[in-house]
Amino acid sequence: MTDTTGLGPEDGKLITLARASRARNAAAEGAAVRDETGRTYVATTVSLPSLELTALQAAVAAAASSEASALEAAVVVTEAKELTEADRAVADDLKTQVVVIAAPDGVPASITRR
Repeated sequence: MTDTTGLGPEDGKLITLARASRARNAAAEGAAVRDETGRTYVATTVSLPSLELTALQAAVAAAASSEASALEAAVVVTEAKELTEADRAVADDLKTQVVVIAAPDGVPASITRR
């Protein structure tokens, strides 16, 4: 069971979605975001010869292309202990209120509220 101490049930769902996407695609990272209207977007790491995106960048791109102007929450499931500078910047671009980094087992490693 995923430990979502300090998170609401909607944020717990984002962890579940990001974990499932990561596992399904056997990707390095999975991410899920929720926009200001409650819509969710899920993505994994993109690694193509001509395009490289982190999972969070891909999820934010999907949200932005659907006209999201802000994110209530973002979750990244990864083995990394912190977001990259590029991921922090993309979270800032959409004024993300809660950013969660979760381990592959779904346990939050960090929760940042803005």
